[in-house]
Amino acid sequence: MTPGARNSEIIGVADDRLRVRLAARAIEGRANDELIRFLARELGTRRADVTVVAGGRSRRKLLHLSGVTLLEARRRLDL
Repeated sequence: MTPGARNSEIIGVADDRLRVRLAARAIEGRANDELIRFLARELGTRRADVTVVAGGRSRRKLLHLSGVTLLEARRRLDL
């Protein structure tokens, strides 16, 4: 995750991790909120279906997606 970008976007996959630029700064959880909003929109799910499980204060995060399999998430994100 790279906060403070002009637009939120997926920039690829590296080391089996999704690389994302976020249009929010890492202040007071804004980047985490933007990550959840952005991924929910890209996956076509509700915000409540995307949860930060670990790494809330780190650039590397572990997310839990409810109602979407990994295979389906990759398909929806064109990965």
